[in-house]
Amino acid sequence: MIQKKICMLGGFAVGKTSLVRRFVSNVFSDHYQTTIGVTVEKKHVMVDDQEVLLMLWDLYGEDEFQHVRDSYVLGSSGYILVLDGTRKSTLDTALALQQLVVKTVGPVPFVSIINKSDLRSEWEIDETTIRQLRERGWTVLLGSAKLGQGVEELFAHLADKIMQSSPPSGHCA
Repeated sequence: MIQKKICMLGGFAVGKTSLVRRFVSNVFSDHYQTTIGVTVEKKHVMVDDQEVLLMLWDLYGEDEFQHVRDSYVLGSSGYILVLDGTRKSTLDTALALQQLVVKTVGPVPFVSIINKSDLRSEWEIDETTIRQLRERGWTVLLGSAKLGQGVEELFAHLADKIMQSSPPSGHCA
């Protein structure tokens, strides 16, 4: 079986843990608990008739007081950048994290999601910004961990990108 390490990256309280829980267990909780350090979850997915074990590293949120350690992203096959649509400041954090990953592990596949589409009327991230990110080559999905919107698509899209970029014999990246 092929195993792939995926890091969940983003600012403080953007919904990384909620997205992982929705994907792995199909649950959502309104009770917010800060991730301390890293939590690892696993889920098997099928990509082109191959079983792939996704090792989901849910890293603590970056803010002005703590920064993601580059050692956490070492060995990653890909990553997900999570932004909170209701807080434009999370875009700056995502841009910085994307640069950190490229510097640390190179240009591995990634997908970004603007979370909290259930609060779309409160979004600070507008269509122009989303278009600009896509013009930079980013895959930008819109979703809601709370409602489950876009969650399966998010992880499936990244798994596909990782498998397309991996050598056929890559069994533990």
